[in-house]
Amino acid sequence: MPALPCLEQPLSDGVAVLRLSAERDIPEVLIAYQDDPALHLVLGERRPPTGAQLGRRAERAPARLRAGEGATLTVLEAGDDVCRGEVRVGPIDWGRGSAELAVWIAPGRRGRGLGRRALRLASAWLLGEVGLERVSLAGDPGNAALLAAARGAGFAAQGGAEGPGERAPGAVVLSRTRGDLPG
Repeated sequence: MPALPCLEQPLSDGVAVLRLSAERDIPEVLIAYQDDPALHLVLGERRPPTGAQLGRRAERAPARLRAGEGATLTVLEAGDDVCRGEVRVGPIDWGRGSAELAVWIAPGRRGRGLGRRALRLASAWLLGEVGLERVSLAGDPGNAALLAAARGAGFAAQGGAEGPGERAPGAVVLSRTRGDLPG
């Protein structure tokens, strides 16, 4: 299984920035879970994570990258290093060249296009530099904001969008492929 390349430089479009998650993001992540009591449900988690669980995730992050299992990218606003959300990459199916994505934006920063920009940046990196063929995102059909962000980032409903992860029954699956990248 190939390793994921380490992001030596953050990904940026001048408004949104993605960098590898770090331990310093934990307080903002915990605040986001407090501010949105349903966030863990949207992300398919049984309960919100504790600070200790997030600390262990941060400790395991380099090994996950080296093993090619996935990554957590922190969403920032340009010129600021405060976590505004995350794009989670994984699981990755290297045999099929596909990965699952999940995204969340802090409640106070929603509606500003950060989710759309973050998904566009992450998917372009995964389809371009990493060399995957398809990235997919599954969402509840009632989560209009998530579906709009994904569509705005170039994701579309595609038949046969098989991916490596488990999806909730009735989930809407949107994908972006390498062929969707601009010239």
